[in-house]
Amino acid sequence: MKNWLRQHRYAIGAALGHMFKSPGSFLFNVLVVAIALTLPFAGLTLLENVRPMSQQLSVDPEISLFVTPATTREAAQALVPAMQAILRQHKAKIVFVPREEALANLKAKSGLSDVLDSLGENPLPDGYVLKLDSFKSAADAGAIDAIAAELRALPGVDTVQVDSAWVKRLAALLGVLRLVLVLLAATLGMVVIAVVFNTIRLQVLTQRDEIAVSKLIGATDNFIHRPFYYTGVLLGLCAGGVALGAVALALRPLNTAIAEFARLYASEFQLVPLDPVAIGALLAISAALGLAGALLSVQRHLARLN
Repeated sequence: MKNWLRQHRYAIGAALGHMFKSPGSFLFNVLVVAIALTLPFAGLTLLENVRPMSQQLSVDPEISLFVTPATTREAAQALVPAMQAILRQHKAKIVFVPREEALANLKAKSGLSDVLDSLGENPLPDGYVLKLDSFKSAADAGAIDAIAAELRALPGVDTVQVDSAWVKRLAALLGVLRLVLVLLAATLGMVVIAVVFNTIRLQVLTQRDEIAVSKLIGATDNFIHRPFYYTGVLLGLCAGGVALGAVALALRPLNTAIAEFARLYASEFQLVPLDPVAIGALLAISAALGLAGALLSVQRHLARLN
C-alpha cells in the first residue's frame, strides 16, 4: 500500500513539475478547455434555475364540457355521477352552467346583447366547468388529456375543451432544451478530449528522450504513464473550475437585467449558482474528460516508443 501511494505521489509531483516548467502553455490549454466547458455549464445552470420554477407552477387546469343542443336539462344534469366517476382520483369542482347563465355571461362580456337578442332563441347549450386542483407540475398536467377523452365518450356530450395546453408546451420546451444541452455537452466534450489529447501528445514528444532513458533503467509502462494521466486530470479540473467561475461571474450582470424584467411581472426571480453537489459533479466530469484525453493520447503515442 505504501509503495502504491508513493508511486502516485511521485506521479502527481511529476505532473505538477511539468506544469510549472511551462505555465504559459498549461494556462493557455486550460483557457481553451474552459471556453469549451463554459457553454454547457451555463446552459445547465439556466435549466436548473428554470426547472424548479416550472415544477412549482400552480397548474389548475379547467375543462369545459358542452352537451349537444338536443340534450334535455335532466339528461345534462344526470351526467354528474359519470363525471365524478371519471374524476374519482382527482380533486375537482364540478360547476353546472345552464344555457341561460351562459347566454347572460356572453352578453355581458361581448357587448353584443342586441345582436344576441335578435336571434330569438338561446343558441348555447348547457355545460359544465370542471376545475381540477390536483396538478402540481407541468408533467402531471399531461394526464388531463386522458380525462378529456373519457369525458368526450359520455352520452350527450358535444364538445370538451381543455385550457392546459400552455403547460404541456412549457414541459415540451424544457425537454427540447435539455436535449439540445446534452448534444451540445457531448460535442464540446469531444472538443475537450481533443485538446487534452493534443496537449499530452506534445508533452510525450517533448519528453521522448527522458521516457527512453526511464525504460532502459527498468521503469514500467504504468510508472511512465501515470504523470501524463494526472496532467490530463489537472488540466480538466482546472478548466472546469475556471468555467464554473466564469458562469458565476456572469450571473451578476444577468441578474441585474433579469430583475428589471421580472419586476414588470411582480416577480423576484433570480438566477442562482449551482449547488455544491452539482459543482462537484461537474468538476468530476471535467477531470474525467481530461483523463479520457490523456488515456487516448498515451495509448496511441507512447506505444510507438516501445
